[in-house]
Amino acid sequence: MIAFLEGRLLSKSPEGIIVLAQGIGYQVAVPLSSFYDLPSVEQAVQLHIYTHVRQDTIQLFGFMTPQEKEIFLLLIGVSGIGPKVALNILSGISVQEFGQALLTEDSARIQRIPGVGKKTAERIVLELKDKIKKMSSGPLPSLVRSVEEGIPFEDAVSALVNLGYPRAVAEKTLGRIKNEADEPISLEDLLRKALKSLSR
Repeated sequence: MIAFLEGRLLSKSPEGIIVLAQGIGYQVAVPLSSFYDLPSVEQAVQLHIYTHVRQDTIQLFGFMTPQEKEIFLLLIGVSGIGPKVALNILSGISVQEFGQALLTEDSARIQRIPGVGKKTAERIVLELKDKIKKMSSGPLPSLVRSVEEGIPFEDAVSALVNLGYPRAVAEKTLGRIKNEADEPISLEDLLRKALKSLSR
């Protein structure tokens, strides 16, 4: 069972990538969130891997961060969601925003992901809203804390997006600032620190 892969990136496209490791080329499907963070072709790459085994095939699904893989594993544990659907969901929403949607039971946000219907979105929220709180790594523990303490993370994201920053950049910057905070942080302080960081 392959759980981690390190090698040279031979080719990449949204449909899949090929990683050369010890003379073997591994074809790996990745979500768009990971695809955007991949290095250039011929550069070294490290991926967290989920190996999906069926009777007639073995498929590798790769992720740039352990948090993405953890969310992927949660998704495929939901009734009716297979690896391809889970990958599609991660391609349509960031880990941070997905966690936010679960914690606030915002099934409408998940439903806006292409290919996800109302019933599927509601089932995802129902089955994962409690499990997401148990994640131990990455930005989600601080996100759980922020939602439980009423810190309007999404308001901060919206403010930065309205100022012209890409949503992914806004979420990543705000998530890092919240991770580094030793105590609850107000919306004003969150935005001030984010703008200072983004202006460097």
